[in-house]
Amino acid sequence: MTMSTRPITGLVLTGGGARAAYQIGVLKAVTQIRRDCQGPAGNPFEVITGTSAGAINAAALACRADDFDAALQTLVDTWSHFHAEQVYRADSLGVIRTGARWLTMLSIGWVLAKWRRARPRSLLDNSPLRELLAQLVPLHRLRQVMDGGHLQALAVSASGYGSGLHVTFYDALADIAPWNRSQRVSVAQSITIDHLLASSAIPFVFPAVSLGPKDRREYFGDGSMRQSAPISPAVHLGAERILVVGAGRMHEPALPLGARIGSDEYPNLAQIAGHALSNIFLDALAVDIERLQRINRTLSLLSPEARSSSGLRSIDVLVIAPSQRLDDLAAHHLGSLPPSIRTLLRGVGVSGQGHDARGAALASYLMFEAPYTQELMALGESDTLIRRDEVAQFFGWERRHLPRGLENPLAQYSRDEQVELGDDGREAGGIANVRL
Repeated sequence: MTMSTRPITGLVLTGGGARAAYQIGVLKAVTQIRRDCQGPAGNPFEVITGTSAGAINAAALACRADDFDAALQTLVDTWSHFHAEQVYRADSLGVIRTGARWLTMLSIGWVLAKWRRARPRSLLDNSPLRELLAQLVPLHRLRQVMDGGHLQALAVSASGYGSGLHVTFYDALADIAPWNRSQRVSVAQSITIDHLLASSAIPFVFPAVSLGPKDRREYFGDGSMRQSAPISPAVHLGAERILVVGAGRMHEPALPLGARIGSDEYPNLAQIAGHALSNIFLDALAVDIERLQRINRTLSLLSPEARSSSGLRSIDVLVIAPSQRLDDLAAHHLGSLPPSIRTLLRGVGVSGQGHDARGAALASYLMFEAPYTQELMALGESDTLIRRDEVAQFFGWERRHLPRGLENPLAQYSRDEQVELGDDGREAGGIANVRL
């Protein structure tokens, strides 16, 4: 299938801080499946969109789309050798100047902060991230890559603290008119490092970033906030089929009747913060997919004539999301965090290790440490390879052979995991229809 005849393929990478390492494992497996099927070389995604840490991954891929495999390998190397110090200051002085001061002001009141002229803006200082992005994301190449025919559009999203709007900033080869919907708008604009920092500014954890012209500047935070339709930007930018990679488990197994739901101990600040972040990063995607599937089922009941006049078009959506709780994985790696960060998080209730850990959900977003990110990448790779037939069908790649040991892609999983994934290994996906 040539570039001119195949459907325009979009890639949607969601948010989740350190959890975004999972996305790289998924894409690594996709390239392996393509090689096994002897699929076409080059960038398989003409439209790339991302939010939060997913925006950073998306921009890194987009700016090197003329050599997609090399771009992906750069991300694999980065996430495989990650240290928290590459994202935020983890030294004792840095933590005292931001996190310790922030918690102190939280506990004794902002009146004292006014007296002392000490107004910390966030829990952590992510200034090292700017330096990492300058090396990892060569944004000056983006227009060159698009002009060369390797990419059609890149979009990243952020949330305006002043206006309350969810804003998608996009740079496209074609002249695509901005779209406006309830509480969400789009702006055609060259993507900068500030856009990536704003999109990945986890609320309370990282500082907001000012964007816009001098007379209309606004502070923006993480794009996962108020993001009611994560898949929408890719559709507006012309994607006809979309691979969505989540950064959190979208479906929990049903609890047995009478099973204990959780602890009866009052939740600490870390547990509440982790729950809030899960709501921000995970719930919108699950709701958006359910909405697409519901619309699809409704349209299947219409006659061809009614469907053609409905203003809806069919979008093939494949969703790959973690098959395991990333909170549980993070709980086993709390010791990987720098001592100063462990001390800081202990102050809000992160404690223990493994099954005895508390507040691991919050830590899972901040654990930019190689032992954790490597495990996330391995999970993303295995979750994708188990669905290799589905992936090959989605891209239109003809299956040539299957590596030894994977003749039955479910054989390496326990029966419990098979039931959890479903008999065909699916967790979500299918044909979806959306309104432009």
